[in-house]
Amino acid sequence: MSSNDLQGGLETSVENGRLKLTLSGRLDVRAVSILWPKMLDVLRTDTLREITVDGHGISYCDGAGSALLVAVRREGVKRDLAVTFAGLSENVSALLALYPQETVSQVEEKPPKHIGHLVEQIGRAFCETLIGLREHIAFIGELTVALFRALLRPGSVRLKDFFLVVEASGPQALPIVGTLGFLIGLIIAFQGANLMRQFGAEIYIADSAGLLMARELGPLITAILVAGRTGSAFAAELGTMKVNEELDALTTMGLDPVRFLVIPRVLAASLMTPLLTIFADLAGIAGGAVVMLGMDYPLVTYVNRLLDVLGPVDYLSGLLKALVFGILIASAGCLCGLKTGEGASAVGHSATRAVVSSILLIVLTDGIFAVLFFFLGI
Repeated sequence: MSSNDLQGGLETSVENGRLKLTLSGRLDVRAVSILWPKMLDVLRTDTLREITVDGHGISYCDGAGSALLVAVRREGVKRDLAVTFAGLSENVSALLALYPQETVSQVEEKPPKHIGHLVEQIGRAFCETLIGLREHIAFIGELTVALFRALLRPGSVRLKDFFLVVEASGPQALPIVGTLGFLIGLIIAFQGANLMRQFGAEIYIADSAGLLMARELGPLITAILVAGRTGSAFAAELGTMKVNEELDALTTMGLDPVRFLVIPRVLAASLMTPLLTIFADLAGIAGGAVVMLGMDYPLVTYVNRLLDVLGPVDYLSGLLKALVFGILIASAGCLCGLKTGEGASAVGHSATRAVVSSILLIVLTDGIFAVLFFFLGI
């Protein structure tokens, strides 16, 4: 049996259980893709006792060609057959030497992964969530210590990085935060208008738009946007540095990555999230004003109603939420970036994990705030 093509060739012969594979020509990707399945068919013959590979005719061999030779040796080890290579050039022998011969136990096929019961999968996911939560709490503790040290020694904070992060996470996010806040305020007002009109109480649209934006939706919308923009950016930046071993270099030079990289980002995100929340609140209130003006209510009536309804506690409770959300988002993004694995896709996974973790933490913390404010009568 023979197989010849423009780049490489394979001839096989079997005599008394001794298989001889004669390779010739160029063993590159194109040739190997043709020769590989044919060679495997011959290797899987049941009566074989010995395999000899004759490489006298090989004129060129790259990584694909060496993979073909390794596959022959691997199949022989797997079936406990003697494999001999003859006539290989020095270059081809050097390529083959890069891959040491495996033992039988190493080439045993791994059993397919057991698909556990649904309860088992849920339990595993729950345990992984708890482990991630524990790591996040430990990281926040480490971060708190580093923040106190930064407050005691403000000169240790890298102000250049701090202002760069402030610009990226604050002013550059104003258009999207303002647009989304305005639209949310508009939607709340329209939805409230249908209900209020039935009772002739359209003026209370100001109550719903103002209170919802200041206490709940303003901080929540802003936090989700910050998680998508800033949190993922933190994870991607630190993850890329981890993949490029820049974090290891910092540690080797005696520089703490938390103090050097994480603190400026956490401070910037903690500062800008409440400021963006104020902007989102104002944009949402403006959206409600547009609806009220469309219903022939003067603007001064809408503003006076807002001043009567909204108190300092409403604004401060929303800003407190925004401050906590900012810390959680920044810490989640930095933690995911520092824990980035190896490989080209690791950075993407870290950014995705940072966004998901941030949103989960935001919702959980918002629920805790809701219960706390209820019992405090706020």
